Amino acid sequence: MRVWILAAAAGGVALALGSCATMSAEQCQAGDWSGQGYADGVAGLTMSRLGEHAEACVKHGIAPDDAAYRAGREQGLIQYCTPDRGFREGRTGSSYAGVCPSYLEADFMPAYQDGQIVYQVDQALVSARSLVDSHGNRLEELDEKIVAKQAEARAEGLTDQQRETIRNRIQEIRRERADTEREWRRAEDAIDDAERDVRDVRWRFRRQYGDW
Repeated sequence: MRVWILAAAAGGVALALGSCATMSAEQCQAGDWSGQGYADGVAGLTMSRLGEHAEACVKHGIAPDDAAYRAGREQGLIQYCTPDRGFREGRTGSSYAGVCPSYLEADFMPAYQDGQIVYQVDQALVSARSLVDSHGNRLEELDEKIVAKQAEARAEGLTDQQRETIRNRIQEIRRERADTEREWRRAEDAIDDAERDVRDVRWRFRRQYGDW
């Protein structure tokens, strides 16, 4: 197995040299493959990470200890595949790579899905606030345009046709402003709805997962 991994890494060494290595020369030379497997397991990484480590270490003439890495990773996954970690991964928007063994995944996945509910309502609130800010900024821009056009209409030497064109443009801007203000008010209502959803979800999961 070690020979196979080294051969596979040699085939991809050019790519490894052109990208960020997953392990430093010192880490490769230290040879703590059990510790590296444990760290990767705790991080919820897949077994493909071992291939990336092999690519990083092959240029130093070092091949991974597959058995030690796997044993360490299994211990790390025990720490990763818990309900508390699942909830945290879900609520922070982290992806799950399906790494947990079935006997641990049975408890991990429901917690992860609960966390995703929290993440979704949090993101809805962020989006609503962003939309309010966007519409608010646009209202300020339109107000400035109206003031500028009104000043332009008062300028001396304009023909009646020119003044009429400016007045028409002011009316267009005012209509856009009215539409934007309606959207701004709807976005404000969306913030209220999103804040209520966030409160409800926090109350729903507080007893099970505590405050966060």
